[in-house]
Amino acid sequence: MEWNCHIHMVLDGFDWRGAIRRHAGQPDEDWIRGVLETYRRQGIRYLRDGGDKWGVGKRARELAAGYAIRYRTPLAPICKAGCYGGFIGVGYEGLKDYASLVKQHREEGADFIKIMISGLMDFHRFGVLTQESLDPREIRELIHIAHQEGFSVMAHGNGAKAVTAAARAGVDSIEHGAYLDGEALAAMAENGTVWVPTLSTIGNLRGRGRFPEDQIQAILESALENIRVFSALGGRIAPGNDAGAWAVPHGCGTEEDLLALALGEKTAAALEQGAAAIMEKF
Repeated sequence: MEWNCHIHMVLDGFDWRGAIRRHAGQPDEDWIRGVLETYRRQGIRYLRDGGDKWGVGKRARELAAGYAIRYRTPLAPICKAGCYGGFIGVGYEGLKDYASLVKQHREEGADFIKIMISGLMDFHRFGVLTQESLDPREIRELIHIAHQEGFSVMAHGNGAKAVTAAARAGVDSIEHGAYLDGEALAAMAENGTVWVPTLSTIGNLRGRGRFPEDQIQAILESALENIRVFSALGGRIAPGNDAGAWAVPHGCGTEEDLLALALGEKTAAALEQGAAAIMEKF
């Protein structure tokens, strides 16, 4: 593949706290250059970062042209105070505060806005999220405010409630998207939302002994079935492995193989179309 539509340059796939410490004070340019070189050797020409609050993705963007890579970053992800995302992003208390952050991101050169609208999967328990989604009305306003400022919006979202609300509000891409139902899948397809399922964050957990194997397999099978349904609805799916997440080091090549379990012989064409849609929006 020539594209990875969801990475975190700041992380390394092994130890998120240690990875963040690597960039204490300022981004570690040697690390960034090493990662960019890895992607260059793989033939990657487009990277979309999930953001960080230490300027690592921003510095990577400045360096990426030297590696023939088009690099996009939201700068820091934006999350509601006290909700998931604070370890890597910046928090807001209310919508006025959020709107100020969006304007600040524009002034600082963000390529798009990333919002956090739900928790993570609880890999110990199929069907369970670590945190409930934001209220649908708030999700709608977050997307509206960012669009009004001329930004495309990437949303970290799991669960049917969050994803349905975001899709109906016109979100440009959904990242992860665990535990969706027919309504959510249809809403994404009907509204042109591009889905980046990041299957490597699930599939790469198999056989590592960290989580129950039956729960990991159930989560993966659920995601694969939803991808099949979404594809049949005409939905666009883009490749992105969430590189930097645990068990997903930069350069990891598992994502296309995992997506192929759902998309079969259509995989290459589908991912090319999805990546084109991401590059147009972001």
